[in-house]
Amino acid sequence: MENRVIDLFSGCGGMSLGFQNAGFNIIAAYDNWQPAIDIYRKNFKHPIIKKDLSEEEGVIPEIAALAPSMIIGGPPCQDFSIAGNRNFEGRRANLTLSYGRIIDAIRPSWFVMENVYNIEKSPVFEKVITIFKQAGYGITKHIWDASYMGVPQMRKRYFVIGHLGAKDNFLLDDILDSLSEKPTTLKDYLGGKIDFEYYYMHPRSYKRRAIFSVNEPSSTIRGVNRPMPDTYVAHPADKTTDFSIVKNLSSKERSYIQTFPEEFVFCGSKAEIEQAIGNAVPVKMAECIATVIMKRMKNEDPE
Repeated sequence: MENRVIDLFSGCGGMSLGFQNAGFNIIAAYDNWQPAIDIYRKNFKHPIIKKDLSEEEGVIPEIAALAPSMIIGGPPCQDFSIAGNRNFEGRRANLTLSYGRIIDAIRPSWFVMENVYNIEKSPVFEKVITIFKQAGYGITKHIWDASYMGVPQMRKRYFVIGHLGAKDNFLLDDILDSLSEKPTTLKDYLGGKIDFEYYYMHPRSYKRRAIFSVNEPSSTIRGVNRPMPDTYVAHPADKTTDFSIVKNLSSKERSYIQTFPEEFVFCGSKAEIEQAIGNAVPVKMAECIATVIMKRMKNEDPE
């Protein structure tokens, strides 16, 4: 069984770590944001290469020379995000096309692409799926909720999994079978690591609640971490109105909710660390997908 994986748009390494935990051999990673690269280097033994992956002509021969059997990655997604302005023709949208063209040029046996859940609404999505199909890949594409994959967080993400010569939806039932019956709460995941019951998560707008209980999944971890303002007005859905017992989460605690392990090292400014954590694919989410793929690969090619 060939097992040579490259992570494109790797960020600080959530996807890499999840696939590594499932038994995959990550041989290299690529990204273009220096703070994430610095964090990645502190936590992995294989190289991470700083490259602008939109310059496909220069990078394709380099990646091809590494002979990957699988390429994984989450092209930056802010142009599709509900938090952004949904610029479907923006530069980041084009990075999704760059990912597709790199896959098409190299034709690894497998690929995994992660993105925001509403990428399906963008014209770029249809273009990249067409590239994959014309390259000969069977496609399993679906929106998954991380809280059913061992992550204590309501985080919906779109995964497109491709395998050369496979039928469409070839992995859908296997992933569905691997999900938990109920969402993972902070208490489920962190247990005795936490000594608080309520915490503040800075909302996108104050029309949303901001105070959560450890007995539920958190809201989506984003790239900002602000303390609860003195002027905060309780939202009807907040889990408590006693602000004196509400905790502001540290960067490390937020990384736990993204299922990074305790030993994972973060470096850089607070703003850079928060952005890297918020941008990451939750480790356990990637590991769940990777474990299902590994099982399928072993069944196809028993040693």
